[in-house]
Amino acid sequence: MNAYKSVSTPMGILRITSDGTYITNLFLMEEHLHDFMEKNQVQESSEDPLLNKAEKQLNEYFAGTRKDFSLPLKQKGTAFQEKVWQALTEIPYGTSCTYQAIAVKTGNPKAVRAVGQANRKNNLPIIVPCHRVIGANGRMTGYAGANVHLKQVLLDLEKIPYKM
Repeated sequence: MNAYKSVSTPMGILRITSDGTYITNLFLMEEHLHDFMEKNQVQESSEDPLLNKAEKQLNEYFAGTRKDFSLPLKQKGTAFQEKVWQALTEIPYGTSCTYQAIAVKTGNPKAVRAVGQANRKNNLPIIVPCHRVIGANGRMTGYAGANVHLKQVLLDLEKIPYKM
């Protein structure tokens, strides 16, 4: 059964979804949840242990006491997207990486734009930390189909330097 939980954070209300075994989505914006709900049978749950664990870890992250997430995750994507998402989880808390460096790490040094597209398709922002990827010039760039202000909040929380 697909379920979701609303979590109050310094970024506003976030919605986490679970299929009962894995965390499948983290919605930063309300309208993205509505699109998902229209396509899937999802109900709100405060009893799902996995969603409660995810809420706890998100609260710890925003309190500055959690650097890495330890949740079972599932995203559907191409083999390349999955390589990118794996590479994102390897960027340490408080540091940034460029799109070029991620492309090299995936074995596709010319796939910089494809890395950007894979970041945009990341359904688990924050947990799979695409916010830690910045432009080669040190500038903050777009953020997972959401408001760039949300990326700025996360970079500031982790004290990651960037240029506007």
